[in-house]
Amino acid sequence: MTDLALLALADGRTFTGRAFGAPGRAVGEVVFNTSMTGYQEILTDPSYRGQIVVMTCPEMGNVGVNPDDFESDRIQVAGFVVRSLSPRVSNWRSEGDLGSWLADHGVVGLEGVDTRALTRHIRAAGAVPGALVSPADQAAEEEAVEAARRTPPMEGRDLVREVTCAAPYGWDEPAWREPAGEEGGPHVVAYDFGIKRNILRRLVSAGCRVTVVPAGTSAADAMALGPDGVFLSNGPGDPAAVDYAVEAVSELLGQTPVFGICLGHQILSLALGATTYKLKFGHRGGNQPVRDEGTGRVEITSQNHGFAVAAESLAALRPGVELTHVNLNDGTCEGLACPDRRAFGVQYHPEASPGPHDAWPHFDRFMLAMGSSA
Repeated sequence: MTDLALLALADGRTFTGRAFGAPGRAVGEVVFNTSMTGYQEILTDPSYRGQIVVMTCPEMGNVGVNPDDFESDRIQVAGFVVRSLSPRVSNWRSEGDLGSWLADHGVVGLEGVDTRALTRHIRAAGAVPGALVSPADQAAEEEAVEAARRTPPMEGRDLVREVTCAAPYGWDEPAWREPAGEEGGPHVVAYDFGIKRNILRRLVSAGCRVTVVPAGTSAADAMALGPDGVFLSNGPGDPAAVDYAVEAVSELLGQTPVFGICLGHQILSLALGATTYKLKFGHRGGNQPVRDEGTGRVEITSQNHGFAVAAESLAALRPGVELTHVNLNDGTCEGLACPDRRAFGVQYHPEASPGPHDAWPHFDRFMLAMGSSA
């Protein structure tokens, strides 16, 4: 008989289901993701550090897992919650099943939960800390709620230090089933705030030579590597807490083209003088509509962020800084540009994995910026 497992929220709400993955207890901010596919990429995305992820799509695990779809070297989420775990795996690329993979990595899972009710609760109450206990009984409920309440909020947390690389390294692997770009392309120094592998793959496929550096790298050390451009990656936690990166980017601006994605976009914004704030429940999924304010073109995008750039703070920086992209669901800032300093960023994930490919041209945009700087 399958053991029971329990998810308790800091506001006292609890959800009981069946245990899968590893036994134990996990705490973190409880968030939901609306993607229908790509659970393996989501689970290994360092941007989910410190979070318990709830999938809104009813069934997970049907395509199994494989080593090619890792976005980092390990599972990053604190815990995983699904409506139904597929009893069978059916995909030609699969090399294992989701439940065993979570167990091997020591990650707690919970299935059999009404994820629609849980998602609606998060939308109403906001993303709150939670505790996932497996196995559990009724006596564990009160203790789990207290554990959730002791979990620190995301505001003020620098989780980048937990996921960044320890030393610089080169990357030369292109996107899956794509050739690398022509040799002799621009040299990109990529700051690792929790960088996804498909970002690196897309840069190589575009023709870049890539050196990845730790999040704490100074502007002087980055420029000593002779970059044609600097890339600022995605990552977890509160962007305002990563003050050392904001300082480095402030010094890099104007010296070389800069392109930021997600947390990198937020750090770029802070370096330009804008402000950030915590969203009520964030944007996480592969179906977020974003409008390009210059062309009117709409991109369906992949997103994963709990903080946003305050659009009104960008307005105070005009005409030097432009709001370039807007989320059509809630009107939040999804992109900015500072042409005089050859810098731009987008809040969403043009590299996808998982998600649509509408926004891939932003990598071409970065290539053009580096070409114009030579």
